[in-house]
Amino acid sequence: MHCRVVVEAAVPVFDVETEDEAIRIAISKTGEMLNPDLNYVEINMGKRTSPEGEELPPAFIAADEALVALELEMTVFNVEREEHASRIARKEIGQRLENIPLEVLEVETIEDEDDADEDDADEESEAESADSSEETNESDADADGETGEDDEEILPEFEDLVE
Repeated sequence: MHCRVVVEAAVPVFDVETEDEAIRIAISKTGEMLNPDLNYVEINMGKRTSPEGEELPPAFIAADEALVALELEMTVFNVEREEHASRIARKEIGQRLENIPLEVLEVETIEDEDDADEDDADEESEAESADSSEETNESDADADGETGEDDEEILPEFEDLVE
């Protein structure tokens, strides 16, 4: 199972005057900390709302310092359950973003087309192996009744095994 995990980060930024400047610096700072190891993590502006439900900008500025809410999104592959995916994402991102608080916002299971194709292929290979084992059993029974013939008829050809 594959999961898409969205983690919220509170990134501090210093010596800024406007919210736009704080957001640009926070995205740049976060990108530098994540690259090159986690260049597959998408960095987006976070969403904040007031208690009344009013939408607020992702940056809060006080005394030329800002705290910027960013959403970091990554896909975690081959996990057992969603909780496992969220722990992996927090660990991977948290190791590179030291002293930055993280919170998992969303974990979404991704249905992959390859998984469905693999299931079909597994079923086909099981059916083929069952057919070949039946043929082997029949040829063994024939070989037991006939003695003195070449072993070439008993053993399948190399090309047949590969198929």
